[in-house]
Amino acid sequence: MEVEVEFIDEMINGYNRDKRAIVSMLQDIQDKYYYLPEDTLAYLSSAMEVPISLLYGFATFYRTFSLQPRGKHPISVCMGTACHVRGAGRIIEKIEREIDIKLGETSDDLLYSLDEVHCLGCCGLAPVVTVGDDLYGKITVTKIPGILKKYKTSKEEPVSQID
Repeated sequence: MEVEVEFIDEMINGYNRDKRAIVSMLQDIQDKYYYLPEDTLAYLSSAMEVPISLLYGFATFYRTFSLQPRGKHPISVCMGTACHVRGAGRIIEKIEREIDIKLGETSDDLLYSLDEVHCLGCCGLAPVVTVGDDLYGKITVTKIPGILKKYKTSKEEPVSQID
């Protein structure tokens, strides 16, 4: 991937080159690319005159950051007790079949990533799946294809759905 120098420079200037805004800068890069590309981190390190180890320290400390390409629509399946008991394992299996990736992977088209989380804090809606910022409660295996189709075909972001 080639560094988009103009984007990075504009972003840095938008934060007035303030080193206290490094985490915010990393968030902006993550929002644009869905992960933190190595060459972009190297450029940011040089442009901000901070050690690249500092950037990697933030990138590996905060769970929201990824150093590997992630999907535009990250999918998280809750595997907390209530979700697990109500069939979250079957939900994961269905999603894996639908988008042809395994837990922890990203689809080749970079549209989806699939992960599990331990609790989303909405046990009354179990089982629960999130796609990006959208939350879907009381999910069944039969609902999965329709949910995924919304993200593949729609230019607008779907809204949360709780039945």
